Amino acid sequence: MADEDVEAELRAQMREAFEGADYPVANQMKLVPALPNGPSTRFEAGDVSITAMELATKLSGHQEFPYDDVDTLVDDIIAGLKAEGILE
Repeated sequence: MADEDVEAELRAQMREAFEGADYPVANQMKLVPALPNGPSTRFEAGDVSITAMELATKLSGHQEFPYDDVDTLVDDIIAGLKAEGILE
């Protein structure tokens, strides 16, 4: 799977998982009720496999709460994954 396909697939999964949150979202804990499997919700594409809990731990310094919409949140998550070397 090409890098751009992995990113697109992860974006789609995250958008679907987080779009049900009650925006604006003030912190990571406000996202948990929207997740189908809570913190253990897993996002997978290509060689990347990461749970929502792992995202929260690894990306806390890359997120700028509050978020007013799902797209801005997902953009920051993807940027954080790239900054951490998890996603190319």
